[in-house]
Amino acid sequence: MLDYVLNGLMQRYQERVPDVAAIIAAMINEDVIQIAEDIENDHIAFRTIGVPQLGIQSLEKIFLHYGYTKQSPYHFKEKKLDAYWYAPPAPKYPRIFISELRVQDLSAEAQGIITSYTDEVKVDPVEKLDLDNGPEVDLFLHSALWRTPTLADYQTLAAESEYAAWVIYNRYYLNHFTISLQNLPTGYNTVADFNQFLERNGFKLNDSGGKIKESPDHLLLQSSTVAKMIPATFAESKTQQISGSYVEFAERRVLPQFAHLPASEIKREHRREGFEAGNADKIFESTYSSQTQR
Repeated sequence: MLDYVLNGLMQRYQERVPDVAAIIAAMINEDVIQIAEDIENDHIAFRTIGVPQLGIQSLEKIFLHYGYTKQSPYHFKEKKLDAYWYAPPAPKYPRIFISELRVQDLSAEAQGIITSYTDEVKVDPVEKLDLDNGPEVDLFLHSALWRTPTLADYQTLAAESEYAAWVIYNRYYLNHFTISLQNLPTGYNTVADFNQFLERNGFKLNDSGGKIKESPDHLLLQSSTVAKMIPATFAESKTQQISGSYVEFAERRVLPQFAHLPASEIKREHRREGFEAGNADKIFESTYSSQTQR
């Protein structure tokens, strides 16, 4: 079931994010990988709305059922977000990162707009799913939970929280996936080197906080492309270009206590685990107008 659900997520994500296929093609062209399946997926991330019947508590039930384990919480005060990450049931699967908008921290106007949509969902929809039915879960993850927003509502939300506007339009849509770099060939296996590869192939990088986001312990380095603007159709058939999704890249360095191990013996458990709030805070902005309108 987990393979089925992850494959469905990635298939639709690649259809909506042209950079994915373009980056894979560039990697194959430079002999970094032979086929797309050679890519190690560090993590996938979802954005959700924090209302009682939805949000993290709802979406996480799917992945907990498939053997994921809930790990550390993260808080983003300025962006008004909470998040958790989830460890996979086996090393071959990606980590999962789920963030949630703290709706109660927004203005009364924004809260009213958001709940006018989310109130259409009367009960937690995951409770009604047969989680052992892959097609049913796949359909749920790619179906609208509320009506298509109006352009006016989208613009009002975006002025206060671009995250809120993104989720009200996209619903439970997978936000991004992350290419692990540390096991790629020399010349591509660090964020610094891979960023050079990306830029010489014409990809635009998120430069919020610098193009390389680095954890205080210097063991987790991340970067991301800037989301492309895509045509969106709102209620009343109004259209506007809005930000789509992006691709992220992560370099997990070897923990100090395992630095003596030869490269051939280093496995996932020997590298920096988890996430870093400071890095994630800047990565979020890959869909924000401060980056997409540069």
